[in-house]
Amino acid sequence: MTRGGSVYILTNKKKSVLYIGVTSNLFARMSDHLEKTNPRSFASRYNLNMIIYYEHFRHIEEAIEREKELKKWRREKKEILINKFNPKWNNLISDISEC
Repeated sequence: MTRGGSVYILTNKKKSVLYIGVTSNLFARMSDHLEKTNPRSFASRYNLNMIIYYEHFRHIEEAIEREKELKKWRREKKEILINKFNPKWNNLISDISEC
């Protein structure tokens, strides 16, 4: 059985830093980020606690490929993607559920 996956983008309060990640459980991963379970991680060091973009995939391998693709993009292209999905760059944490 193949697991699904998600790609997500986090930012900080000033929206000055973008972080792209991939996970098989977006709810659990966001909990890790918010609780700063790894205080030395990039997301913790830069206080990236706002999820502003995400995509779900049927297979984790698809999510990994998408993450690799997005990481190669310049910031301007990432901002266009985010603006189409979430024009006000609101924190979408309430959209994430355990299901």
